[in-house]
Amino acid sequence: MIRPLRVLLVDDNPLDRQLAQAAFELLDAPCHLETVESGTAALKLLLHSEARLPDVILLDIHMPGMTGFEVLSALKAQPRLGFIPVMMLTTSAHDDDITRAYTLHASAYLTKSNDFHTFLEQIEKCIGFWAGARLPDWSQMISV
Repeated sequence: MIRPLRVLLVDDNPLDRQLAQAAFELLDAPCHLETVESGTAALKLLLHSEARLPDVILLDIHMPGMTGFEVLSALKAQPRLGFIPVMMLTTSAHDDDITRAYTLHASAYLTKSNDFHTFLEQIEKCIGFWAGARLPDWSQMISV
């Protein structure tokens, strides 16, 4: 049996985190969602030497303190974290934001729907994709 997909959501908006929790609870796929409220909290969690690394990180762009772009840059600069797929999950559909995300090596970019049913469909497709694209365990990739 394959282990549940581990997802880390980084979003400063408590309502968006609650909506994501609700969407993940409705999924049929085995999945574990962990949420943090800031880029700083995400990096602190992920840089801990005993952290269980997520299979994918869902990252908001517009956050106080560290923006999603700054978090993405910091993640990609870390040998232990740089290979983890990062999907920008944001309300911004601006071309400049999309271009910047891919320039910083985001794995994907998804503009969140304001409609919960559509958002749930987006999450289902996202999880379906990443569940099929991951390795059984990221520790196989780490040599540092």
